Amino acid sequence: NDIEYIYSEYFNKLEIWRFSSSVGKYVGYTELGVKNAERFNKDPSILARRKAEKERYCKLTVDID
Repeated sequence: NDIEYIYSEYFNKLEIWRFSSSVGKYVGYTELGVKNAERFNKDPSILARRKAEKERYCKLTVDID
């Protein structure tokens, strides 16, 4: 439960948007990022894929360590 999966996109060293498993949705940080985050959050398949990444990447790796 203490694991958080974060997926971020950057352009010119500026964070555009981020998905955080603790929030459970995308958050935009620029004008483009806000528009894309809204679009991503409306698509259940995109959200489901990102939520599954926590299980696939984080939990498997923690069990190994």
